[in-house]
Amino acid sequence: MSDLNPGMTPHAGSTRLDCIPGTLCDARLWSRLSPLLGDKADLRHIPLHLARTRAQMQALIASHSAPASHLLGFSLGAYLALEHALAHPQRVKSLTLIANSAQGLQPGEIATRQRVVTMLERNAYAGITRQRLRELLHPAHLQDASITELIRHMGLDLGKDVLLAQFITTIERPDLMARLPEITCPVLIVGAEDDKLVNPDHLRAMAARLPHATLRMLDGGCGHMSGHMIPLEAPHALAGAIRAHLEAMDNFNDNGGHSAPRPLTS
Repeated sequence: MSDLNPGMTPHAGSTRLDCIPGTLCDARLWSRLSPLLGDKADLRHIPLHLARTRAQMQALIASHSAPASHLLGFSLGAYLALEHALAHPQRVKSLTLIANSAQGLQPGEIATRQRVVTMLERNAYAGITRQRLRELLHPAHLQDASITELIRHMGLDLGKDVLLAQFITTIERPDLMARLPEITCPVLIVGAEDDKLVNPDHLRAMAARLPHATLRMLDGGCGHMSGHMIPLEAPHALAGAIRAHLEAMDNFNDNGGHSAPRPLTS
């Protein structure tokens, strides 16, 4: 686990968020989000790239998160957070799920990943392609070097072995939709209507099945344009959703878990 604000003492009123990144991402994924949360949240990064198997990924989450954790997961990390919450409900106080479907990967994305695995097993990894960036990002951000270069550098630094391990061990993701009613803690779901990798209707279906869910869909309004990489593309909107989630969660806990709203959309 790594503190995203090394050398700084967490604010007394802050909430610790244990952050699980997505495929080929490290702590830099949260670099735009963390400053916007200020003293409201203390972000802790879980180094998912150290794992080479699905079991190791779950072991990392268990060992690097708080005993009663507020988990924040992006993409693959959100799916793993759901698995962790279902396996260890007593260890999870809340979930924030960003850009991920409980139904697993869409068929087109599975096919893409299988092609990448075949290619990587035969060749060196040369970094993320322009085509992949077009799949990950909203068109408005394809020329934003501060985003594209950060994604490129994470990929090159983590490298081929991490990418292969994460792709191979997580291509098959069981459909968790039927089990979502088991999750009784507050859940924030954040997605983007323009995400090419995650069907927005899947997120709406997730919110409808979770007992205490809030759904925030980014549709480009108020300048919040985003594709899949929401923490980098729309950090202000994400930070606002997380702040509201933490405030609602405090009310939920203060009232014994009886006053959380039904799913909200925006």
